[in-house]
Amino acid sequence: MQINWPRFVEIVRAHSRFLLISHVRPDCDALGSELGMCGVLEALGKNVRIVNGQATPPNLAFIDPKLKIQSIGAGVTAEDLADVEVILILDTSAWAQLGPMTEVIRASKAKKIVLDHHVSQDDLGAENFKDTTAEATGRLVFDAATQLGVTLTPEIAMPLFAAVATDTGWFRFGSTSAATMRCAASLIEAGAKPAQIYNALYEQMTVGRLLLIGRTLAATQLELGGRLAHTRILKEDFAATGALPSDTEDVINMTLQIGGTEAAVILVEQASGQFKVSFRSRCAVDCSKLAEQFGGGGHKAAAGATVDGPFAEAQRRVLDAVKAAMR
Repeated sequence: MQINWPRFVEIVRAHSRFLLISHVRPDCDALGSELGMCGVLEALGKNVRIVNGQATPPNLAFIDPKLKIQSIGAGVTAEDLADVEVILILDTSAWAQLGPMTEVIRASKAKKIVLDHHVSQDDLGAENFKDTTAEATGRLVFDAATQLGVTLTPEIAMPLFAAVATDTGWFRFGSTSAATMRCAASLIEAGAKPAQIYNALYEQMTVGRLLLIGRTLAATQLELGGRLAHTRILKEDFAATGALPSDTEDVINMTLQIGGTEAAVILVEQASGQFKVSFRSRCAVDCSKLAEQFGGGGHKAAAGATVDGPFAEAQRRVLDAVKAAMR
């Protein structure tokens, strides 16, 4: 799907007050895309606010040194956002991922647009600007800057580099292309510092996260002759290690390092008693199709959903679906 950039540019140039939103449990692509787009719009003289349904995870706070990202209910109310002209939703097209911002979007009379690279989508009542072949939404923001004639600055380049680097597994995933590397080079030339970003992401681990990773990997099981790896993180694991929910980021990818593994699944227990499920595939299995069976979505190689407990039943349902897809 190709993005209609002339139409996107037309909308941006015709309005002055923008609200940027992304999904709950925000990752670097969500946060980096918001901050990068904020910088692009501000360079055009626009008034911009970033408000998410949940606060930025502590381990990703480095990406927002000026604290531009706010969260609803933490000093920001729906009434505070009533005067925006455009709501730009980044890195998601699903109601379920918008959390507490859902009602803000539904009630607002502002024009709504989506900039996203995920396959799955709901009808958000928005004009969609999607490219499902893009490696990251951060890449689409980079393209938007080009289309809008905005010169990249270090403040724009740093979060966009973090967005693209993390959503490509630091340029390891199959989504990485020559164009990805040219984008990364442009961001470095504009002031992004890969070594500093990598250090902030992967070399500032807490003891709690380290212990959580150990428990999670120790619980890993293999099925289908080693082709499928699955594990889980329960509330008791958080309690025993002192880890935070954000400390589960990327743990599932470690199970794909097992030789012969073609797909991986992790179930993470939430405070609500539900389970966040993440799917990964490096075979023909389409993770987005698996996630859609449980009301979620994502990409062919990586997707997620939320399922109801109890754990044994949730795990059975999820693994049955994965095994069926792998046979």
